[in-house]
Amino acid sequence: MIQSVNSIPAFDIKQQYSTIEAEVSAAVLEVLASGRYIGGPIVEGFEQQFAAYHQVSNCIACNSGTDALYLALRALEIGAGDEIITTPFTFVATAEVISAVGAKPIFVDIDTTTFNLDLHQVTAAITPQTKAIIPVHLFGQPVDMTALMAIAQSHNLAVIEDCAQSTGASWNNQKVGSIGHIGCFSFYPTKNLGGCGDGGAITTNDPELATKLRVLKEHGQTKQYYYEEVGVNSRLDAIQATILQIKLRHLDTWNQKRQAIAAYYQKFLSQVPGIVTPQELPGGVGVWNQYTIRISTEGRNGSTATYRDSVRSQLQEQGVSSMVYYPHPLHLQPVYQHLGYQPGQLPVTELACQEVLSLPMFPELTQEQQDQVIYALKDCLS
Repeated sequence: MIQSVNSIPAFDIKQQYSTIEAEVSAAVLEVLASGRYIGGPIVEGFEQQFAAYHQVSNCIACNSGTDALYLALRALEIGAGDEIITTPFTFVATAEVISAVGAKPIFVDIDTTTFNLDLHQVTAAITPQTKAIIPVHLFGQPVDMTALMAIAQSHNLAVIEDCAQSTGASWNNQKVGSIGHIGCFSFYPTKNLGGCGDGGAITTNDPELATKLRVLKEHGQTKQYYYEEVGVNSRLDAIQATILQIKLRHLDTWNQKRQAIAAYYQKFLSQVPGIVTPQELPGGVGVWNQYTIRISTEGRNGSTATYRDSVRSQLQEQGVSSMVYYPHPLHLQPVYQHLGYQPGQLPVTELACQEVLSLPMFPELTQEQQDQVIYALKDCLS
């Protein structure tokens, strides 16, 4: 076993903050002195900049990525009796919001190489009750939106892009979040564009949907103290908005660094026995919120998950932190037992949950640190 040089975290948001600390501190103090903490020109300015970055006509800032998805479903008037097709290999929020509006999540299996929706299975899952599809651009890798939009258009379905992990990614030179009917983003601190707290945004080119979204996120209020429907309180505060304005200016540079890190991992890990590296589709440009490999047990005895977890423990002993996204598929979670999915029904997802391991990934990760990760991983698998 090699000896660790330094402890390497799975992600490190403190380093990023140190590079923009002076700028952020000055901007936050300016907001505090202004007395405009909710709404106002700072939030509106961020909405305009985020919309321009994605080349869409409307951005609606909100409290979180979860709220963004929930509000999107509400604006599309999706509810009881409706079915929404999505992936079981994602954070629970993607499915949770479907249940929250009274609709039914329909889980389909994932592609073996991208971790994203298997579009062939999407088509097979469409029924007369299907109203929308929620693709997740998982780990920062875009779904084949050309094929997905063709499926949706042929069946008159709405597409809500879950872009929580993929701000800045693109498909055929078009930013994710601008291709479907609605794009939903998270600004959780560990995202590629992360705030210093919770936050989210919704993008759309549909002016009617934009109006509905703005009403719904403000308690259903169409004018002061006049309410036409039941809404929610989901607002991005001005402090988060001013921080995100600053970070948005650096986003492309940070994403380019992530891409270089991913390419370096790929170069030295793609031929290592026992490792399956992630793949990008032609036409897609990923932004690598995570660099997630599979620890394969092919040719080995014993449980896949047990072996992956053993490798993870050995890495930790050598000073290398890693994460598992996600250890349990959504279709087999207790909360969705009533849907009737059985073990083995979505086999690609279930195997992925046992094999995936996300390696350290953040823009400030050095090549020396990457070498330590690579050497430690090879040592664990030898």
